[in-house]
Amino acid sequence: MLRTNGRLIAMLALTAAGCLWGTGFFFGKIALTEMPVTNMVLFRFLFASAGLLPVIFLSLPRFSASEWGSVFAASVLGVPVQNLVQFKGLSLTTVSHASLMVGTIPILLAIAAAWFTGERLHFGGWLALAASAFGVALIALSSKKASGAAQASTRGDLLVVLSMFAAIGWILISKHLMRRHSPVMVTAFVFWIGTVMVAVVLIVTSGVPPLHYSTRAWIAVAEQGLFATAITTVLWNWGLQRVPASQAGIFVNLEPLVGAILGVFLLHEQLGVGALAGGALIIGGAVYFSYGPEGASGQTTS
Repeated sequence: MLRTNGRLIAMLALTAAGCLWGTGFFFGKIALTEMPVTNMVLFRFLFASAGLLPVIFLSLPRFSASEWGSVFAASVLGVPVQNLVQFKGLSLTTVSHASLMVGTIPILLAIAAAWFTGERLHFGGWLALAASAFGVALIALSSKKASGAAQASTRGDLLVVLSMFAAIGWILISKHLMRRHSPVMVTAFVFWIGTVMVAVVLIVTSGVPPLHYSTRAWIAVAEQGLFATAITTVLWNWGLQRVPASQAGIFVNLEPLVGAILGVFLLHEQLGVGALAGGALIIGGAVYFSYGPEGASGQTTS
């Protein structure tokens, strides 16, 4: 009975993490009405890093010299590169379009695994990959030129997809580090170092960022940092320790679903037939890779 309740609580933690991730673009769009992309990314990760600050003091790092190189690489890809490109894309498109594009992550991870570790994709995996790629094309081609706050653009959609490649690099490097170190500790140090990098770039190029933004903008940024980044990381890692990864992966797909719903119902964005069909193909492919046979790959364990 206790085991069943523990599994249920873990599932709820993973569900909460997936849903909170899905709010990131929604609140990001609100913050971007007042803040430049670089400022918003910096403030978001300052809040996230502050939320993970206890980890820094409770878990002293024991990285080797080579591992510190991996930490810095993950920091570059996971914070400045991924987020500056991603939120630049969001500034040019809609929350619903950007959210659906994030659904490509499980597919891109499967490709990366096949490329770097020699895993083989089954026929169903290749079919899901082709369907997802077609879905991305449908969404991008259904985008209109950004002529208003609620308009999507092909450029914005593709920038979000491009940022996913940086995300894959960050995930793979972090996964390697997490074999020997606490996942939350690795994440905390990656976020802190990445935040310093964003701050240096911003101060060198534009000077010290202003703080005179509305309460609404600050609440949006705080939600992104504390809830959509820091708390989700803790919930996800806690749930992942108690649920098999093959089953936990399905909860990642709540992010594009929740994001698209928020964009449509709260920001009154419109998804055309092409975008809806493309979103269904992407999420369907992601579900297959997350929940299908052996993650749709021919991976073997030694």
